[in-house]
Amino acid sequence: MSFLPPPGPFRLLGLAALLVGAALPGRAGMPPAPELPAPPVEAPRRSAWPEQLHVAGPQLLTASGRPAWLQGIHVVSLEWTPRGENVLRATQVALDDWKANVIRLSVRDDYWDGRAKGQTDGGAAYRALVDAVITLAANRGAYTVIDLHLYRAVREEHVVFWEKVARLYGNHPAVLFDLLNEPHSISWDVWRNGGEVTERTKPADEDAFLSAADRAKAVRSFRSPGMQAVVNAIRATGARNVIIAGGLDWAYDLSGVVQGYALEDKTGHGIMYSTHIYPWKSDWQGKVLVAAAKFPIFVGEVGCDVKRMPFIPPERHEDPYTWAPDVLGLIQKHHLHWTAFSFHPVATPVLISDWNFTPTPFWGEFAKAALQGRHFELKRLR
Repeated sequence: MSFLPPPGPFRLLGLAALLVGAALPGRAGMPPAPELPAPPVEAPRRSAWPEQLHVAGPQLLTASGRPAWLQGIHVVSLEWTPRGENVLRATQVALDDWKANVIRLSVRDDYWDGRAKGQTDGGAAYRALVDAVITLAANRGAYTVIDLHLYRAVREEHVVFWEKVARLYGNHPAVLFDLLNEPHSISWDVWRNGGEVTERTKPADEDAFLSAADRAKAVRSFRSPGMQAVVNAIRATGARNVIIAGGLDWAYDLSGVVQGYALEDKTGHGIMYSTHIYPWKSDWQGKVLVAAAKFPIFVGEVGCDVKRMPFIPPERHEDPYTWAPDVLGLIQKHHLHWTAFSFHPVATPVLISDWNFTPTPFWGEFAKAALQGRHFELKRLR
């Protein structure tokens, strides 16, 4: 199903036919996930769709003026394989069983355009799958955040990507735009206004999950157009959708947006700022809450795991059974919007332990309980 003009919006596409025979690679060095029966691709039921959102000070409001609180799940895999891994089924379970009201859906611009090895349709099947997720969520009164799941700084090709997405989903009431997954290793001025991004001479955390081609590209210097240029390009298409912009330090630090680097949005429904909170990040007050009094904050990624990550200093490791309830208490106390990472049994920190969607005891059970209405108390700021 598709929100693809012309010849008119909401055309039903043969998604199954587009996907059949698309033998596409999965994660390097890992077996592909077992394919679960996917729910049928749904035709749009616009009477069930949620209201358009807009920013009003630190609040996110519906078109009728009611406060909205986005609480949901991050559905992954379309950032590492154009085919996805049980994306529609995961979305359905997240919405129907876990009671999410928003899905953060990771995508890549090269897959969108059909440039990956094995894509022979110009990206049609990939875009149709994204569209099916959006419709499945919208038909349940839920929102989808399209997340361009890339790193460091926006590039000129990302501006082109967002222009395409904005023309496709401009003013769709259930779609928000998350401009770049995790900015890092640049100044706030380059983040906002653009400028030279220097050559990277040292390894970075992202190297562990980038392909060889992406790693080679990531180390080279380039000139970034900056986040404001992306906002301007989206608005120039006429799309007024709420835009989400991640801060620095791998989308954790939001301090710059209250120090003169907030983005300008004269014609749209406003800007939310995204933070990614993990146990090795500290100073919640100075990096996250400092911006929450002025802007709506979207915790686009949050999660914890019993596994010890090799890049985390030993002194920064924290028991997930104490960290998880506290971070959920932070989110609830300050009504931060959030999507828990990740609804996949391999992409850590994992919400589920298998493709039966069994919640992990150290993270999934806490997140599922919060989505279903359980209150958590914030006992200690980090």
